Amino acid sequence: MGSKAVEDLIQASSGVHYSGFHLEEPHTSEIEQPTTSIDERVKQPFVIGVAGGAASGKTTVCDLIIDQLHDQRVVLVNQDSFYHNLTPEELTKVHECNFDHPDAFDTEQLLCVMEKLKHGQAVDIPKYDFKSYKNDAFPLRRVNPSDVIILEGILIFHDPRVRDLMSMKIFVDTDADVRLARRIRRDTVEKNRDIATVLDQYSKFVKPAFDDFILPTKKYADIIIPRGGDNHVAIDLIVQHIRTKLGQNDLCKIYPNLYVIQSTFQIRGMHTLIRDAQTTKHDFIFYADRLIRLVVEHGLGHLPFTEKQVITPTGSVYSGVDFCKRLCGVSVIRSGESMENALRACCKGIKIGKILIHREGDNGQQLIYEKLPEDIAQRHVLLLDPILGTGNSAVQAISLLQKKGVPESNILFLNLISAPQGVHVVCKHFPRIKIVTSEIENGLNEEYRVIPGMGEFGDRYFGTDDD
Repeated sequence: MGSKAVEDLIQASSGVHYSGFHLEEPHTSEIEQPTTSIDERVKQPFVIGVAGGAASGKTTVCDLIIDQLHDQRVVLVNQDSFYHNLTPEELTKVHECNFDHPDAFDTEQLLCVMEKLKHGQAVDIPKYDFKSYKNDAFPLRRVNPSDVIILEGILIFHDPRVRDLMSMKIFVDTDADVRLARRIRRDTVEKNRDIATVLDQYSKFVKPAFDDFILPTKKYADIIIPRGGDNHVAIDLIVQHIRTKLGQNDLCKIYPNLYVIQSTFQIRGMHTLIRDAQTTKHDFIFYADRLIRLVVEHGLGHLPFTEKQVITPTGSVYSGVDFCKRLCGVSVIRSGESMENALRACCKGIKIGKILIHREGDNGQQLIYEKLPEDIAQRHVLLLDPILGTGNSAVQAISLLQKKGVPESNILFLNLISAPQGVHVVCKHFPRIKIVTSEIENGLNEEYRVIPGMGEFGDRYFGTDDD
């Protein structure tokens, strides 16, 4: 591509103005305590309530939703886990206990668990044993905070406090005869009960409880699914709605620690050029450098700062901010070295360390070399790598920084393009790290290359490609 065509696409006169600042090392070894920093808020999860009669297909619906979201950050919480333990007296006449009544559940414990999950805390959930009628017969199940929490149970809509936790309420509506047939098969096989006992319990407790407590909660549902798990059309529509609510196509809504610089025609034009396989090496470097400078400038804006007042030449007082001074860069060899000049242009005198990671396919990662500032633990670190693909190399690099004593929240990961898979991996391992990028890609192909991507960035930038 000739320079005339390049200038036709992006006019040099509309370039961006940048300003740098000089780094001065403080005389004390203490870490600055900023008065202002970026808000580290806990993202509220999307809570889905799934209710319906016993054996209506609630679990199947939940499993299908989880399978279609194919996201490990979805957890299932069953109301069955919160049955009260039976007292010794109740155990002597267990067949007289109504397990379909609202009072059979420990709703206070359920609310406590959900409150912790909504505030980003891991919880231990009991597993109820329907043979001993105890919730301490099995080891507790550890449940970690997630983006999506599915709360499933027959009476999950009964208590208004539980309903208020939900972002979406689904009622699984299945014919009574189908539910009874499923219940007979389940209780006789899984719970080793005879048919006469199952039918007696159904007529005495299950059906009256459904009519009195479960069916009336149907009016609270946002979505009613006839035929339960067999209704694939309804489940597909629900999953699509959940994706929309989560902002699946906008990862910034899922990860508040991911920052994508605002797209303009200038930025899109530069991306068009560096992605074009016909772009010359000279033009590739020129426009890659411009984009890298934008990413670096944007990343510096996410560092902590302190308030500062200065006197202007007119004698007036200007209330501004003082930059964070204890910084260092770390480039992932070799592509990351392409970002060093932009960082030095913005932060004169900045120390830059090196990490070399050998990549073999998708999962094979081996640390070959590292040279980092001795006092890196006392600095904010800008990790440089233009491409975030699978995220495996980034995880190893960040893990090394943590071993050197760098707090996770002090690491800022800068790259030009990011694959969603890599963002998921990094943010899952390091939820307090900040990622700054210029564009989110479509994904990875079968060879784990970023798509649409820009090829081997290091080869194109340093001129070692086959051409």
